[in-house]
Amino acid sequence: MTEQICGVVLHNRVAFWWIVALAIALLLVLALILAVSWLFIAGIGIWGVDWPVVWGFAIINYVWWIAIASGGTFISALFYLAGVEWRNSLNRIAETMTIFAVACAGIFPILHLGRPWLFYWLFPYPNTMTLWPQFRSPLLWDFFAILAYVVSSVLFWYFGLIPDFGTMRDRAHKSGVRVLYGILAAGFRGSRVQWRHYRAAYGILAAIMAPLVVSVHSIVGLDFAGAATVGWHSTQFPPFFVFGALLSGFAMVLLLIVPLRRLLGFQDFITGRHFDVLTKLLLVSSLCVDYSYMMEAFMTYYGDDEAERLSFEDKIAGALAPIYWMTIVLNVLLPQIFWLRRARVSEALIMLVSFGVIIGMWCERYQIVVMSLRRPRIPSAWGDFAPTIWDWLTLFGTVGLFAAGLLIALRLVPMISMFEMRDMMTEGKGKDER
Repeated sequence: MTEQICGVVLHNRVAFWWIVALAIALLLVLALILAVSWLFIAGIGIWGVDWPVVWGFAIINYVWWIAIASGGTFISALFYLAGVEWRNSLNRIAETMTIFAVACAGIFPILHLGRPWLFYWLFPYPNTMTLWPQFRSPLLWDFFAILAYVVSSVLFWYFGLIPDFGTMRDRAHKSGVRVLYGILAAGFRGSRVQWRHYRAAYGILAAIMAPLVVSVHSIVGLDFAGAATVGWHSTQFPPFFVFGALLSGFAMVLLLIVPLRRLLGFQDFITGRHFDVLTKLLLVSSLCVDYSYMMEAFMTYYGDDEAERLSFEDKIAGALAPIYWMTIVLNVLLPQIFWLRRARVSEALIMLVSFGVIIGMWCERYQIVVMSLRRPRIPSAWGDFAPTIWDWLTLFGTVGLFAAGLLIALRLVPMISMFEMRDMMTEGKGKDER
């Protein structure tokens, strides 16, 4: 097992599929650099945002990426605390996914500032003009939430890799590679004392990460719920955003592990049981999101706010209604196929549904942001939104950034946690002997 997982990084030659995929991803990253460079020169006027839709792709993409990141944290931290053994085959891929998804999410609030090079003004630091950030601003809440999430996610990911870096150091043949992994292993030699301290610290980090992933999405939901905007001012937004994060996060994990298990030769570690469990989790998340959609419709007609009713009817029957109904089809109807066990172990169907959910969640973010803002309370202020080429280049550029980061990570770190797999196999052997 150790030789097979280490071999992907230390011994296997670079695969053709990896080179092609990285080339495509880097082209998209180039598009992102171009779009951001022009944004810095010309300002956010190059985007499609205008009154009344002053939040466009920047916020849509931010919420979309931060939700995708959550799936990895749930699998790696929450299921670790719950003692779920099947996570050991998936947690490294899920955590790596989280790191790069959070990086993509963190770009957008900074770009949306208008003068992104002054982003550090969000820090409450003792400046010479004694000015403090606006602590009542949701933008500041986002700043603290994302910063805490990024730092914690990177620490948790790296800490989980330390014993495996030690294994890589001991198995590397080239001196330069051995030195590199030796530095990354931070002196870990696997003594009894080191393991005792390591497991205690890892448990503490997992206990921090589990509530943090809920809090970061609750804060994103509060950003919207705290505004008096039609369609946003709802108490269900914080849990609704957590449900949506789970749905898109599990979908992205499935979308990654289905091809990777074949391309990396991990069929012995990622099995049909993992697909079965993850698709069930995706189905449960979808049902929670379905409930939120129903509550949105119920509260609109149960209440007596005329503006809310007009905004909701614009969603379901207005010019952008296809986006709303695409959300319903992809997030509500499509996952229901996983009630069938045959569908839960079919790789083609899993890929199809997972990809559909990822697109559906982006459509959901679009209708939340754009459809609500385009129909404010005063009809004379109604307007429309049309994304520009720079909006699309920024979106697809972050997709390339995510893919490039993941592909490079595949060549640098073991994608399955070797020490946790060894623990699981030892415990299994002990049970058999007993």
